[in-house]
Amino acid sequence: MTVIEPGRTIGVLGGGQLGRMLALEAKRMGYRVIALDPEPDAPCGQVADAQIVAAYDDREAIAQLGDRSDVLTYEFENVPAASVRWLEAEGRRVHPSSAVLAITQNRWREKTFVANLGIGVPRFRAIASVEDEEPAAREIGFPALLKLVSGGYDGKGQVLVRTPEEAREVLCRWGISEDVSAEPRAIWEQWVPFVKEVSMIGVRDERGRILTYPLVENVHVDNILDTSIVPARVAPGVEEEARRIVRAIGEHLGIVGVYCVEMFLLEDGRLLVNEIAPRPHNSGHYTLDACVVSQFENHVRAICGLPIAPPQLRSAAIMVNLLGDGSGHRLIGVERILEDPRVRLHLYGKKEARRKRKMGHVTILVEDVSEALELAHRVRQQLRWG
Repeated sequence: MTVIEPGRTIGVLGGGQLGRMLALEAKRMGYRVIALDPEPDAPCGQVADAQIVAAYDDREAIAQLGDRSDVLTYEFENVPAASVRWLEAEGRRVHPSSAVLAITQNRWREKTFVANLGIGVPRFRAIASVEDEEPAAREIGFPALLKLVSGGYDGKGQVLVRTPEEAREVLCRWGISEDVSAEPRAIWEQWVPFVKEVSMIGVRDERGRILTYPLVENVHVDNILDTSIVPARVAPGVEEEARRIVRAIGEHLGIVGVYCVEMFLLEDGRLLVNEIAPRPHNSGHYTLDACVVSQFENHVRAICGLPIAPPQLRSAAIMVNLLGDGSGHRLIGVERILEDPRVRLHLYGKKEARRKRKMGHVTILVEDVSEALELAHRVRQQLRWG
């Protein structure tokens, strides 16, 4: 196994906040970072050593990124798998691999992969044409979640439907007609009456060693992550089962780097896998402040061939996302919230605070979860965009 030593260059496909936090950790460790993103002055580009402004399928730009990098990674899974495969074919070192990306960026392949491991998932069925609606409704029923197989995140590309008429309207709106496509274009998924949404970050190195972070309890609002609580408030045994699931998925994917498994916790204590993210994840942002080694540092360690580090929790924590509301890009009230040393602020350098856009997050380091939730509520009240 080749070690990419500090002083060498990490190339990042994607220039958002995940890439930004990855770059900051990499540069602290002595690495150079170059990002590729179509948006000039992207959050990652602001802190990287250089940014290539180009589309993710621009072969010339991808080649330039490969030429200037010693190892490459991607900060979100909606980059074209073809671009990653091309880099690999050119002999470039890319982690995670294009094979991992091809599975995790397609909901049909991802659900099938997990189900084939014998791990629980909500019941689902492929939708290749609008004619698949009737048998799917008979088999799985209503309410159901219709999900496009690709391109969705933060609730995009999925709709809850309660009647056959609603389902057909959504499929037609998505352009899914009576013509049968070669591959599924959407999935019909059972709506699950969960009691909690949880997630766990894992990291796997090239030798196959897997380490896991503590189980996180997540609260979503309008399908966007709002709050993460760690440790998760769950019954004994749930975290151990989550760890078994995360390890099995990482092992069979053969992933190198950090990944996240999102799960539904049911009333009977069972866990069903919802999604896999082959990268650092929003629900793991707390690790920057509350863990000995953050998810971003462990990702750098894994893709560079360095020893991955046990993710010890130093403090209980609550992470609160800061979303734009369209009123302005300046965050007002920062001085008030930072009077409390237990509050840590992270802003992503985005110029426009568009509605529901992730602009930053706050981590609150308080051992008592009830007290931390109260403090999180006060922080929200003290902050506004203007």
